[in-house]
Amino acid sequence: MPLSTATVAVIGGSGLYSLFDPADSETRTIATPYGPAQVTIGDLGGRRTAFLTRHGTDHSVAPHLINYRANIWALASLGVTAIVSSAAVGGVSPEYPPGTLVLTDQFIDRTHGRADTFYDRGSVQHLAAADPFCPTLHAVAVDALASIGDEARDSGTVVVIQGPRFSTRAESLWFRAAGAHTVNMTLYPEVPLAAELGMGTVNLSFVTDADAGLAPAARAGGDASSDDDVSAELVFARLAEAQPRIIRAIEAIIHSIPEDYSPRELIAPAEIAAVLARETVAVETAS
Repeated sequence: MPLSTATVAVIGGSGLYSLFDPADSETRTIATPYGPAQVTIGDLGGRRTAFLTRHGTDHSVAPHLINYRANIWALASLGVTAIVSSAAVGGVSPEYPPGTLVLTDQFIDRTHGRADTFYDRGSVQHLAAADPFCPTLHAVAVDALASIGDEARDSGTVVVIQGPRFSTRAESLWFRAAGAHTVNMTLYPEVPLAAELGMGTVNLSFVTDADAGLAPAARAGGDASSDDDVSAELVFARLAEAQPRIIRAIEAIIHSIPEDYSPRELIAPAEIAAVLARETVAVETAS
């Protein structure tokens, strides 16, 4: 039975593992050239929406082991043109304290060894990435959040680190000095991969913590501890508390994306079609 198509999708980050009532949605494992990807389709914000969770429904996939190419190829194969992603981030700037929603518009890649292009054989395509997130979707999201009365930073630069280790204090200060506002482990290579297959992305990040916080010498009295220093327990506790707010914001953005939205043409359509025509890897089923 073929999976329904959708033109909009949500990629859920840490803490966001489901969006739909199971009785009113369908979940399929999609075969891709890079391995299987599980996608659920349901209704959100008045739109038929595809949903996948980066880390799996049990948060079992580490950031550097996520099959980003399979996820993005699967969404493109369903006809998706616009992706709204959520992400948990640490704040490395005092202007982005815990509890802040951020519409990210730039990234700095500090990952390594990740498969980060579809054009690694047969055709070399150089992606223009000055504005990695779609400016049109970004503007839509700014207006959507304003319409529901939710305050969000309408710009932000995220440093994407390899993970799953969190940052040292020295690294946090380095990221801030480099002009970053937040730190995350998963937005690269997800965002450029989507652009390579002709999909626009907009990201909604929630600041859960102050990353490694200030260096000890910068603290009053030299105290190296802080209630906002990052830990897995702190991140998941704050995400659970903020989940209704995050879902409400995502729903508002999805509802506001125009039906006739057309992403930027950054890669020739023929090249994209060639990638989507690649032979898929069969999905194994239990006998």
